[in-house]
Amino acid sequence: MAEHSEAGKTPITIKKYANRRLYNTATSSYVTLDHLCQMVKEGVDFAVYDAKTGEDITRSVLTQIIVEEEGKGQNLLPINFLRQLISFYGDNLQFLLPRYLDQSMESFAQNQQQMRNYMQESFGGMFPFGRFEEMSKQNLAFFENAMKMFVPFKGNETGERAVGGEAKPAASADRPAPNSGDSAALASLKDQVDALQKQLEALSRDKPERSE
Repeated sequence: MAEHSEAGKTPITIKKYANRRLYNTATSSYVTLDHLCQMVKEGVDFAVYDAKTGEDITRSVLTQIIVEEEGKGQNLLPINFLRQLISFYGDNLQFLLPRYLDQSMESFAQNQQQMRNYMQESFGGMFPFGRFEEMSKQNLAFFENAMKMFVPFKGNETGERAVGGEAKPAASADRPAPNSGDSAALASLKDQVDALQKQLEALSRDKPERSE
């Protein structure tokens, strides 16, 4: 695509109008969500603004792209993960989650890229699908376990009880205010997060052995 932006340059501006049409100011043309999805895959940095108010709505548009892709049957987000994610909105541990998810996804992406490079170098682009599937499942297990790790602390602090992976919230009025016990819980949580991060980094360094 002609609109590839160079590193360090200002992101391409996309304007969204009241009729939901998206306008790419770099190419002076209207684009679709599919177009923006392809730009993301190609590493093109862009920001979406409401044409009337000037509000940055990049997050909501990216979320809409995910919804569109999930609707096409390309299901990347496990149901249990989505339920746990939703249950953290408004929780007093909410501030920890974005940074952890960002780091986890970065480690996952690096691992996948290293594996693709190794396969290309060793097998000339022919993927041994069994090994690929095994690595993908292991990465997904790490990612889902990262979410589950938060549940015990979340349940203790908010009065919620996890049943079958789905949190049952108590009334908001019953939520206790942060106290000294929160510090110990957060410290323990940080240790577990750090341990899982090290496992992810170790996994990204380990290359699958070449088949004889």
